Parts: sequence; C-alpha cells; structure tokens
Amino acid sequence: MAPAPPWHVSAWFNAPQPLSLEGLRGRVIVLHAFQMLCPGCVSHSVPQAERVHRLLAADDVAVVGLHTVFEHHAAMTPVALQAFLHEYRVTHTVGVDAARPGEAVPATMHAYGMQGTPTLCLIDRTGRLRLQHFGRLDDMVIGAEIMALVHERGDNAAATLGKSRSDGIAGCAPSGCAVNRDERHS
Repeated sequence: MAPAPPWHVSAWFNAPQPLSLEGLRGRVIVLHAFQMLCPGCVSHSVPQAERVHRLLAADDVAVVGLHTVFEHHAAMTPVALQAFLHEYRVTHTVGVDAARPGEAVPATMHAYGMQGTPTLCLIDRTGRLRLQHFGRLDDMVIGAEIMALVHERGDNAAATLGKSRSDGIAGCAPSGCAVNRDERHS
C-alpha cells in the first residue's frame, strides 16, 4: 500500500487553517472529490460525505472534500463554491484543488490519477491510500470500509458512532434497546 499523494489546495472552506495529510495523521481520512456542477456529486456524494462527517467522531475520522474542477472552469470559481457550500449546508472541510497551468485536470486529481467525479478515497491512520473509487458507492459499503480502518487501531471504536449503550443499562432509548445481560431467562 502506497502513501497517499500530498494535496495541492489553493483555498480552504470550513477550516480554521489549511489541512494536510501529515496534520491528520492518526485519523482515517475520507477524501471525496467532487464538482458542484456534477449531478452525481450534488445528489449523492456531497450529501453522503456530510452524513459521514456528522455521524463519525472527528478524532477518529476526518472528512475532507476536494473541489476538483476539470470542466466549466469559469463557472466553478471559489466564490461560486462558497455559495454552494452555504446553500447545501456543507459543514465538513472543503479544499479547492489547485489548477495546473495550461491543464484542465487540477493537481491533486492528477496526482491521484482520478478518472472523474465523484471519487472517494480512504486513507488510513498512517497516511496510506487504501481505497479509491470512481462513481457512486452505497452508504453501507462506505461505512463498513471506514469502520474497518477505524478498528485497525485495535481498540474499541464503538464510541465513534456517538454515545453507545455500553454502560450495561437495559431498556430502550431513542438510539436503540439494550439487553440486560445479568437477567436469566426463566
């Protein structure tokens, strides 16, 4: 497994400071490349990435969007992207893939050899590119792949999905029903 190529980003949104692979080391990175005028990105991959961002703990999983413009360059400017992120209520960090002079395909997209958008990349805690997929992936498949990488650390990552009922208390709550393992069936 090869190390993930570095990112070449010209602007960041929803981030107090620029991100880097090195700065996110120790977390699983969900990198989703998209274009705001790509129908599959708008209807599926951007909302999917936002769900992952909202559901999984930030200390285990970092979701990073990469706006990889390879067509309609004049229409997909950083100003237009900022409005898009606001209108679609995107709260995860998004970077603008840096243009390469005289080339249609931006720098990070080129470095990763992406075929188009949407593209999903999963990078493990040590910075190795573990999955790269062009096109739509089912939520359950992505969730399973992410959690497999989270569990590679070897500790109990159940808390990644929020507050789990691991306190031994039986009963039902809005999040689910817990079994009282101390009771015997009579």
